[in-house]
Amino acid sequence: MLSFNNTEIAFSNKTNRDLNQSYWLFKIMSSNTVVSIGNKLIYVALKLHLPITGLIKATIFKQFCGGETIEECDKKITLLGRSGIGTILDYSVEGKENECDFDACATETINTVKKSTTTNNIPFCVFKVTGVARFGVLEKVASNQLLTDEEKTEYERIFKRIDSICSSAFKAKVPVFIDAEESWIQNAIDTIADEMMERYNKEIAIVYNTFQMYRKDRLAYLKTSFEKARVKKYFLGAKLVRGAYMEKERNRALEKNYASPIHENKDATDTDYNSALLFCIDNIDTIAFCAATHNENSCSYLAQLIEEKGIQKSNKHIYFAQLLGMSDHISYNLSNAGYNVAKYVPYGPVKEVLPYLIRRAQENTFVKGQTGRELSLIIKEKARRRK
Repeated sequence: MLSFNNTEIAFSNKTNRDLNQSYWLFKIMSSNTVVSIGNKLIYVALKLHLPITGLIKATIFKQFCGGETIEECDKKITLLGRSGIGTILDYSVEGKENECDFDACATETINTVKKSTTTNNIPFCVFKVTGVARFGVLEKVASNQLLTDEEKTEYERIFKRIDSICSSAFKAKVPVFIDAEESWIQNAIDTIADEMMERYNKEIAIVYNTFQMYRKDRLAYLKTSFEKARVKKYFLGAKLVRGAYMEKERNRALEKNYASPIHENKDATDTDYNSALLFCIDNIDTIAFCAATHNENSCSYLAQLIEEKGIQKSNKHIYFAQLLGMSDHISYNLSNAGYNVAKYVPYGPVKEVLPYLIRRAQENTFVKGQTGRELSLIIKEKARRRK
């Protein structure tokens, strides 16, 4: 029986020192007050040019990131690979707004594609459209506003960058995830993702769109996307997540007086997520999907579906994925049981990936039970090693 309680497997790649460091990091993150104050102090320290980069890199950066460059990620790629876990290199620099930065992000993403051709340990690549595009342009496109001539030219450059990434992935035969973002730009992202899938998914699934199942409309949209792929004869690539912008989505809906696109409660999100898993499994011949989730029940449910339907665990149309530094008890035990598993491995200069790291700290603080679960497993493994 699949179990996520085997801590010997879950922390097999961690030394005692690593385990102790993770313990203290999650202990600190268990306090909402400490995380909130700490985040503000970090930004103040960086603005004052205080030498804290080394401290960040040795602690929270080490827990959640692979390195500052692709080359620095090699050790993590190899370490994960020894346990049968793939690496999804995620260039996590964000918040840029100029063309040079967008070009640099596209180039760096293509470099991750090239890196994947040198090892069997990188099953996917990934990028955010806002890494290669100005948010304002995407917002206008998503709401069907007329673009100025200058914006039309800008959008053509955006499309060209995305196509260059997907074309590189197609030539390298490595799938690429297009991450989901805020609902008020997602229509623009969906349109581009559909076109990329129609171009590059004729023989195998290369391009994957991301479906945020905490949205009320995404289960229906998944089915609509599948029907479009079926009619136009291409594989649907789907990354299934719960979602990452809940508070922002609800606050914006309240501020602008429209119905929130987010489910009212977690149970509704869980139901839609598991329904999406079942839909993908029922159409596994023409849908390739990745269950990117830290939810134990959903992972168990998918494993159960795979067994019930008599599908090979090694089927390349099915992957599990979690973030580096989190839910190792899920990732390592799934891999040990023979399932396809990958870890998101963010990388980039410490100062540039700070927004990502702060979100991870906040997520572990706010998500009910997340930090407590991580801590309890670490404590259990520390006790086991002392015997």
